[in-house]
Amino acid sequence: MANRETPAPSEYAIDALGVRHARCTGETRIVSLVPSLTELLFTLGLGAKVVGRTGFCVHPQPEIRRVPKVGGTKDVDLDRVPSLAPTHLIVNVDENRKEVVAALRSAVPHIIVTHPLKADDNVALFRLFGAIFAREEAAETLCRQFLQSKDALREAAQAWQAASALYLVWRNPWMTVSRATYISDMLRLAGWGTLPEQATARYPEAGEQDWQRADIVLLATEPYRFRERDVAELRGCLGAERSVALIDGEMVSWYGSRAIAGLRYLREFRASLEAEKKAAADRRRP
Repeated sequence: MANRETPAPSEYAIDALGVRHARCTGETRIVSLVPSLTELLFTLGLGAKVVGRTGFCVHPQPEIRRVPKVGGTKDVDLDRVPSLAPTHLIVNVDENRKEVVAALRSAVPHIIVTHPLKADDNVALFRLFGAIFAREEAAETLCRQFLQSKDALREAAQAWQAASALYLVWRNPWMTVSRATYISDMLRLAGWGTLPEQATARYPEAGEQDWQRADIVLLATEPYRFRERDVAELRGCLGAERSVALIDGEMVSWYGSRAIAGLRYLREFRASLEAEKKAAADRRRP
């Protein structure tokens, strides 16, 4: 018989490494090394329990400002984290170095590893945090909001023609995303198939064929901070017939609670581009 003082772990409390986490009891002190998941913790009402974050954890404002920084997502201060006496550490397979996580295992009792690869993985992510941190009701609210936003985007996308998109995250060299990434899956929901279709690297360099085949080139505002001047530069190089647009990188790449707003953003963003394309076509008609 299970000990009444130690609740059985929820079926949802299993992280990306298959580790089953017990429900929190007693004092909870969380250090998050993942910007989007820091925001999720606040959305779930756990902001008061967040005692450490990276310098890239910038949401929500202004509440996040009170939380001490522990370095960046890659260059974590290995002395600073233990000094905050965390009970839980939030990490991500892509964003945090394996050796950093290994170095902190002896200092933090519970390390929660995440690795969302598709938009739908947000549902499991909400439930994972809800189960571990006793926020099940809030997590289910996020699940409903996410599915509503996804359905609205899917319905809108039925009116749009499928198109190929070159989503750029860096320049010098120009780098894009593979179809194995979360970003690519988010764009797929908006009717954009990312280029290249096949890639070994998750973030490959854009090839000549990718430039030629793209119906639209999307310049993300992160991790490289593309600006309108970059859009103007590429339009000058590619010609007026090729669509180039600036896209909010946070709305496409941040999972967690930001994904709900991200799906809404993609619906409005693509709808505006389609409207611009139609208006341009109308102007060209004799």
